[in-house]
Amino acid sequence: MKKLVLLLSGILMLNIVGAQEKKVVLFPNGAPGEKTKLTEKSDATGAQVGGLNVIRMTDVGSPEITIYPANKDVASGAAMVVCPGGAYNILAYDLEGTEVCEWLNELGVTAVLLKYRVPRREGRPKHEAPLQDVQRAISYVRAHSEELEIDPDRIGVMGFSAGAHLSVMASTAFNQRSYPAMDEVDKVSCRPDYCLLVYPAYLSGDNFGLAPEIKVTKDVPPTLIIQAEDDKSFIDSSLFYYYALKQEEVPAWMHLYSVGGHGYGLRDTGCMVNEWPNRAEDWFQEIGVFD
Repeated sequence: MKKLVLLLSGILMLNIVGAQEKKVVLFPNGAPGEKTKLTEKSDATGAQVGGLNVIRMTDVGSPEITIYPANKDVASGAAMVVCPGGAYNILAYDLEGTEVCEWLNELGVTAVLLKYRVPRREGRPKHEAPLQDVQRAISYVRAHSEELEIDPDRIGVMGFSAGAHLSVMASTAFNQRSYPAMDEVDKVSCRPDYCLLVYPAYLSGDNFGLAPEIKVTKDVPPTLIIQAEDDKSFIDSSLFYYYALKQEEVPAWMHLYSVGGHGYGLRDTGCMVNEWPNRAEDWFQEIGVFD
């Protein structure tokens, strides 16, 4: 009996070790355009969501990814880069980050949590530095796909609020690297293979159109949008972007809920919108993420 317990314990430890996360600094020699050294700060004393605190991180000067491999017994070979939101000023690091990665792992998807640069840099467009970070993250994951045991053609991006805007930028601006190539990683494509947007922000512009930085073409990857009608500040973002995708015949899906607001992540806030992860899983199945 003792031998059996030891054997089972050993198997459990192997699974735990095999699924340990890995942190990677995206720009070891310094991020492009950074002139001031920042000291990261985290705070969890602000407004709660779903009865729980939210870790809000800011003053990120050295962007990094944390890779959460899916357990080998359920791993599908797919990966997803996760971009938390926070108005490009903070990162809702657990609500729209680590909790999302845990959900993706349960589905057999290797999750890659992006800690991109915040707050907004003075004199630069709000998304400029974060776009450099997400492009580098996608290229890194694809360049190391064999090591990470993932399919280089099944690497997606998803985001919440400002992180969804960043995911749209990654999906539409992949043909032009937003910083000078630094090494072999930057020679690898930064185009995501699919994109999941949850209550996206900042996508709409003037005259019922898109923000000027967003250029939709037929090469944008398949996209799913999750949106609530009572998210009054940003519902236009989802509607206009969905319409632009359909105009270019990009495969696009949108689940529109009457009530839900903004900033709920995966937490239970008592609204029907909280079932969106089920719809996302259906979408993953439909577009072949798990194949």
